[in-house]
Amino acid sequence: MTSASRLVYDERLTAPKAWWLIAVLFGASLALIFLPFGSIAALIALTAGTCLAGMYVSAQGSTRIRVTADTLFVADARIPLTALGQPQALQGEEARAWRTYKADLRAFMVLRSFIPGAVRVDVLDPDDPTPYLYLATRQPELLAEALATRA
Repeated sequence: MTSASRLVYDERLTAPKAWWLIAVLFGASLALIFLPFGSIAALIALTAGTCLAGMYVSAQGSTRIRVTADTLFVADARIPLTALGQPQALQGEEARAWRTYKADLRAFMVLRSFIPGAVRVDVLDPDDPTPYLYLATRQPELLAEALATRA
């Protein structure tokens, strides 16, 4: 393993466990709706409803943030750390401000309503119109520290 491919930080933005319970309850409610049509219809509704809701919950938790010694990987984006400025860990009101009224429409934002913390880092590349990255994370200090590390 080369030093450039060494994994410095890895986080998957998974959905809360309560969302999985809601997915099962959604399937159960569909089963109750279809119960007057017979137990087979209720079973099919339970299976289909739970699977559909589960796929939605799974999709919400599919985003991954990875930092190697020289690259940031977020979803499908690959950004060299040399193109990024100094990261800023955000918590509470400051994180909310940067995802609402302080937000720039051109920014690259990874938002998850169930994750309150974030990291904001400026993009230094003059050819890139993106002013900054806003990355929702459960561990803003650790992600900011990983982004501040240069190869």
